[in-house]
Amino acid sequence: GLVSFMALPFTVLMPIFADRIFGGGASAYGTLMGAVGVGAMFGALAIAMRQQLRGLGKVVAYCAMGLGVSLILFSASRWYWASWMILVLTGFTMMMQFTATNTLIQAMVPDQLRGRVMSLYAMMFLGMMPIGSLFAGAIAEHVGAPITVAMGGAASVVGGAIFYRKWPALRAGARELV
Repeated sequence: GLVSFMALPFTVLMPIFADRIFGGGASAYGTLMGAVGVGAMFGALAIAMRQQLRGLGKVVAYCAMGLGVSLILFSASRWYWASWMILVLTGFTMMMQFTATNTLIQAMVPDQLRGRVMSLYAMMFLGMMPIGSLFAGAIAEHVGAPITVAMGGAASVVGGAIFYRKWPALRAGARELV
């Protein structure tokens, strides 16, 4: 939920980067968003090639932190092609984090609770992003898009670090449910 609320709204601020920061307009916007898609495709392939659940909790934590770091780097970059490469990493870590989270939930939740838990996950993943986008737009109006994206990235790093610390207890509790 934190990543969806704080980090993913970078996409609604992308037109500002494309136009005002890189001076490229619609074609720059399309290319930058395409970079996110390229990274997401590689992230999906990487997670699909995994053959076991072991280590997925760390993938969630590391990728949330990696997403945050990539957003901070992107917010500071003023070089178009460097930003493009950073956005490939952004898409990769974003896809890895959300897919690993989904996989863990599906594997850890007992059958009788799976529908309810997945509805909560869907609300956190899909429902928090539009609210976060509204919040990010309001903040960007006052402090600018780069600082807003960096703040979202920092929140993602903090969220990933908290998850990393709490993961062993979460994993143990989930094993008791099954």
